[in-house]
Amino acid sequence: MESNADEVEPQNGGSHMLADGPKQLSDKQRAKVERNRQRALMLRNARLKARPYSKQKAEKTISAAGLSGGGGGLIQGKRFIDTGAGFLLEEDLDEETEKKAIKIVEEPAPDLSSDDPYTCIECQQGFQNSYLVKNFDHQVCDECRDNDDKHQLITKTDAKNLYLIKDVDLDKREPILKFILRKNPHNSKWGDMKLYLKLQVEKKALSIWNSLEEIEEEKEKRTENKEKAKQKKFNKKIKDLRKEVRTSLWTRDLSEHCHSYGEEFCVDEENDMYSKECSCGHKLTYEKM
Repeated sequence: MESNADEVEPQNGGSHMLADGPKQLSDKQRAKVERNRQRALMLRNARLKARPYSKQKAEKTISAAGLSGGGGGLIQGKRFIDTGAGFLLEEDLDEETEKKAIKIVEEPAPDLSSDDPYTCIECQQGFQNSYLVKNFDHQVCDECRDNDDKHQLITKTDAKNLYLIKDVDLDKREPILKFILRKNPHNSKWGDMKLYLKLQVEKKALSIWNSLEEIEEEKEKRTENKEKAKQKKFNKKIKDLRKEVRTSLWTRDLSEHCHSYGEEFCVDEENDMYSKECSCGHKLTYEKM
């Protein structure tokens, strides 16, 4: 079969090239290529954030997916083709498949529209980001953060005991309080602890109890009721014990007993000593003349 001299065989998975030079891409094609490249980068970043692989494991994953050497493969249910140019090319999907495509949720980037998007409520200075803003939406910079007092973190159990609030107040009642998870220091096999910002918990408690004094009064009332219930239980046990041992329930047998001796038997033949015993245990010993 005759071959066309104007065509060059594709190499390394590339596209057909004409002898007189590369084929020019239209603006629409360039936009599609750039869109596919951006999608590939987003997928790669999402996978690394969700499960960062080591270099060796990542190479095995790429090899297993059939993407090395200019091939193609499936990633997260989508078909991609390795162009060999440093990015993946997604195949065209129909409208129904496009609707079912997995949406990638990423952490929003910081607001760079201004030099200092946040203003610290403590020092009134602008700042970019901080630990309290990121985890609790509390606009305090890292310089003004006070871990030992004002911005102390407390566990869920302590929050419920100190401020008399319930789980529903923390996790369901608006505004829902943010928290961070930490390993339990007492036993690593137990569940993770939820740590809340103490001042936010106090603010939520005040919206329920109106004042800290009312919370303290309720604490004293509950403690008093608890002591009363404990004393009542103790008194009941004492009363039951007295019923079991009181003398009015014990009657003394005042009837007279008449001994009824059984058959006599000899105790000492030389001295003619004999004995006989009653059913009550009394023993009578006597001498015969």
